[in-house]
Amino acid sequence: MRFLPLFAVALLAPVFLVSMDAAITPAFAQLERAAPQTGGRAPSAAPTAAVDSGQSLAAPDGTKDAGDAGPGGPGADEIRLFTPLGLFERADIIVKCVLGLLLLASFWVWVRIIDKWFTFATLKRKANRFEKNFWSGRPLDDLYQHYSTRADHPIAALFVAGLREWKRAFENGAPKDAAIPGIKDRVEKAMNVSIARETDKLESGLGYLATVGSTAPFVGLFGTVWGIMNSFQSIAARQDTTLSVVAPGIAEALFATALGLLAAIPAVIAYNRFVNELGRYTNRLENFADEFSAYLSRQLDERSR
Repeated sequence: MRFLPLFAVALLAPVFLVSMDAAITPAFAQLERAAPQTGGRAPSAAPTAAVDSGQSLAAPDGTKDAGDAGPGGPGADEIRLFTPLGLFERADIIVKCVLGLLLLASFWVWVRIIDKWFTFATLKRKANRFEKNFWSGRPLDDLYQHYSTRADHPIAALFVAGLREWKRAFENGAPKDAAIPGIKDRVEKAMNVSIARETDKLESGLGYLATVGSTAPFVGLFGTVWGIMNSFQSIAARQDTTLSVVAPGIAEALFATALGLLAAIPAVIAYNRFVNELGRYTNRLENFADEFSAYLSRQLDERSR
C-alpha cells in the first residue's frame, strides 16, 4: 500500500515535465510568428527618388519572404531556449545543481503528500470500524484477542496497551482495595505512552515538508542571483545590453525562482493541512483513552465491592 504513492508519482513526474515543455513551446512559437520579421535591421525610410513604373520592385537586402519563417526557421532554436528543458540545458553547472535539487525536492514533496493523504484516510476508516465494534457491546476479551497480535492502527494499539495493563492487575487474583488507585494510574500511563508513540509515528515526514517549505524559496533565490550574475558577465564580455544577451540569463534566473516556489507552496499547504489532521486525530486518541480509562475504572470499582 505504501508503494502506491511512489509508483503514481514516478509515472506522473515525467508526464508533467514533458507536458509543461510541450505547452510552453507553442506559446513562444505563437509570439515568434506574431512578431514582425525585420531581419534584424531597423526599418528604412521610404525612397524619395522617382521610380519607373515599368521597373519591378525587388525586395530590399536583408529581408525575408513571408514563407521563409516557419517552425523550422531560424527562430525555432531561440524558442526552444526559453522552454523549461531549454533553460536547463543552457544553464551552467551551479544553476543546474540548483534546478535539479529543487526538482528532486518537489518530487519528494508530492510523494510525502500522497503518502500522508492515504495514511490519514486509512486511519480514519479503521478508527471508525474499531469504535463501532467497541461500542457495539462486543466482549473486550474478544477484541483483545483479535487486536493483540494485529494492532495495525493507533486506536487499536491504545486499546491493547490499556487492557494489557489492566489484565496484569488480575494475574494473581482480585486486587486489594488499596491497590486500585495504583492500577488506574498504571493503565492511564500505559495509554499515554501509547498515544505518544503513535503520534511520533504519524509525525514522520512532516518535518521534511516544513523544511522544503521554508528553504526551497531561498535555494531558488540563490539560483536567481547566480543567473543574474551570469547575465552581467555576458554584458561585460560582449559589451552589449540587447535583449539577446540579457534575456537568456534573466529567464534562467527566474526559472530557478519558479521551481523554488513550485516546491515550497505545496509543501507549506500540505504541512498545515496534515498538522491539523494530526491534531484532530490526537484529540480523538485522547478522548478514547479517557473514555476507556473511565470504563476500566468502573469495572475495578465493581469488582472491589
